[in-house]
Amino acid sequence: MNPASPRREGPVRLAGTAPSRAESVQWRRRQRLERQLHDGASLRLSALALRLGLLRQRRPGEDEAWRADIGELQEELHTVLQELRDVANQIYPPLLDQAGLGPALAELAERRGAQIRLDVPKADRFGPEAEGAAYFAVAECLVVRPPDAGPLAVTARRNGTDLVLTLCGLDPDYLLVLEDHAAPLGGTVDRHGPEASDTITVRIPCE
Repeated sequence: MNPASPRREGPVRLAGTAPSRAESVQWRRRQRLERQLHDGASLRLSALALRLGLLRQRRPGEDEAWRADIGELQEELHTVLQELRDVANQIYPPLLDQAGLGPALAELAERRGAQIRLDVPKADRFGPEAEGAAYFAVAECLVVRPPDAGPLAVTARRNGTDLVLTLCGLDPDYLLVLEDHAAPLGGTVDRHGPEASDTITVRIPCE
């Protein structure tokens, strides 16, 4: 499945809109909501699962029905906890908040079994808005990219006040997918090179 967008020949520049304060606020709300899920509901469920495990071991006698019921409750809690984590990843991945764009993209590639060569400085941070937009731009490309597509090379660098994301090996049909994430923050998307070896550059204002 490929994004439905017209093919483009030659260099293309998709101009972003002016940076939107509302968009910036939205990203920070996402980040805060993920932290609330992690520090609130997820931690409480983890603690409850642990307490159930202790209770299961402390029950006197050999009441197998008791142990089975507690075991089922633990399994249900673990399922709910995983569902919360999946929701948190869709809002704002915890690893992106904690460790930055490089580790979060590496975890994303591993989870999806995608062929990606990453070159992202681990120590450099770009702010929650730019990192969120870059992460979800790459994530959406991976979702719609065919399984047999070739390897994708992703490079991220700071250039002045911009996060510059370079993607090599990505079909030009993905230009609009990338623009959807970059433009609301005042970003731009450019395509370079012949169609057989496309390089797409995304620039997103960052902290």
